[in-house]
Amino acid sequence: MSEGPGRASLDYSVRKGCDTKTRTHADAGSGALTTSRSGHASAEPAAHYSRVMRTDIPEVPWTRMEEGTAADYAVLTAASAAHTSAALVDNLLTMLDLLKGPNLGYQINRYEHSLQSATRAYRADESDDLIVGALLHDIGDVFAPANHSDAAGALLAPYVDERTEWIVRHHGISQGYYYFHHLGGDRNAREHYRDSPHYDACVAFCADYDQNCFDPNYDTLPIGEFEPLLREVMGRPSRFDT
Repeated sequence: MSEGPGRASLDYSVRKGCDTKTRTHADAGSGALTTSRSGHASAEPAAHYSRVMRTDIPEVPWTRMEEGTAADYAVLTAASAAHTSAALVDNLLTMLDLLKGPNLGYQINRYEHSLQSATRAYRADESDDLIVGALLHDIGDVFAPANHSDAAGALLAPYVDERTEWIVRHHGISQGYYYFHHLGGDRNAREHYRDSPHYDACVAFCADYDQNCFDPNYDTLPIGEFEPLLREVMGRPSRFDT
């Protein structure tokens, strides 16, 4: 994510079959996007890392947090916020890359599955939030495989709308409709959440953008097409900030 005052418009076009659809997004800052060493369209690497790896922040004189002052924490909080926001999307892209492992019996790997999910959501004219949710819905497999849905929902929660967060957080149990019964489980376990206003949307997400996204012949879009949108959505102020 670029730094600097104001907001600059960012056009990003995605090929949709033979058609081209253009979305205009507001991206914080005014830095131009280029292609990174990993093939992603991203902020200039040198400029990005010079911002992230700052060495001009004075160290506090203490080793116990109870000794800190208001002035100390003003500096520390600002430094931490600047660092984490600048590095967030690059870290997410790195985690997505980790899904490029073996196919594990499927016809495509989890990285390709995630891109296919986002591509289908995009081509169905879903909201920006849901497209990003589709892209990251399985990112928890990298660091929290036992509760990947909860982990992905928690990751997205500050930046996307409540509906998208709920869908991602509950997609695992909802997706179980398609296979739990083959493993001795209850395929209708998701019915426990039927009273939620987002239940039907989650069911639709799994039907349209998850259980069907294992097709090696599908015209899946590359990550570079989604990165500008990812930077916009994940660069928003937290919706939990007061």
